[in-house]
Amino acid sequence: MIKGFKDFLLRGNVVDLAVAVVIGAAFTAVVTAFTDSFLTPLIGLVGGGGVDGGTFEVDGQTFTYGAFISQVITFVLTAAVVYVVVVVPLKKVMERRQRGEEPGPVSPTEVELLTEIRDLLRSQQGLGERPPPAPGVTGR
Repeated sequence: MIKGFKDFLLRGNVVDLAVAVVIGAAFTAVVTAFTDSFLTPLIGLVGGGGVDGGTFEVDGQTFTYGAFISQVITFVLTAAVVYVVVVVPLKKVMERRQRGEEPGPVSPTEVELLTEIRDLLRSQQGLGERPPPAPGVTGR
């Protein structure tokens, strides 16, 4: 199961990218909730307390530096977790593969690919499955 999961992670196709985007979006929502619930009020307390903490006003324009600091912290936390959870383990696996300690994903053989193509063509033509020819016999 672990080998299959590692092969899945290292395949690098569109499905993997889609999964990463979904997981990243879900994790970003968790970090955003954390910063909105805990860090923004703390920034407000440090910046003067109350509802207006983390803001200042110049000529009637309100600048919410607390919200900016909160978003910077959200970005840093998200990037740190992605680095620790995804980048570091993948880097270790790739280093092991380069040293030859761990084999890469197994590709299908030419015979397997040709058999798959043959079966697909037969099913598209409506011919169905045929038994394989006896060894040494040529022809259709």
